[in-house]
Amino acid sequence: MQRIANLLVVKDGRVLLMKKPRRGWYVAPGGKMEPGESVYTAACREFTEETGALPEDVHLKGVYTMVIRDDADEQTLDEWMLYTFVARGLTGVPAEETREGKLEWHDVSELGTLPMAEGDRTNLEFAASSPGMQYGTFTYTQEFRLIREEIQRSEERTEP
Repeated sequence: MQRIANLLVVKDGRVLLMKKPRRGWYVAPGGKMEPGESVYTAACREFTEETGALPEDVHLKGVYTMVIRDDADEQTLDEWMLYTFVARGLTGVPAEETREGKLEWHDVSELGTLPMAEGDRTNLEFAASSPGMQYGTFTYTQEFRLIREEIQRSEERTEP
């Protein structure tokens, strides 16, 4: 099973997103984890490789199972894990464009309307605006139409 880590920078009410050339969809910078690599290290490494900047105050916000199903027989064709991190600061200036896509700052409120996979929308809106952790499974068709979304959330309480 493939493991992916991505990282969303939230700063001054804005988020740094990458517009991918293939579909024109927005994503948080990220990519495949290397063998033996921690999810934290992978998220920071991938973010820096794709933006040229360093994330600060990095925290895990979500763990997701992504499933692609065949439309006809509902057989699972692909499955991977996604670990989403949020950073509240940034060192350096992100590149405007890399081989992966164009980097753009957007208001957090735009996450609800920008073109992206619907599971990513759920994931990134939570990472940008909500306390705690989110977990879930997103099931898609081969054309990336969301079939089902199962979400759980938790927030750690401290002893009084």
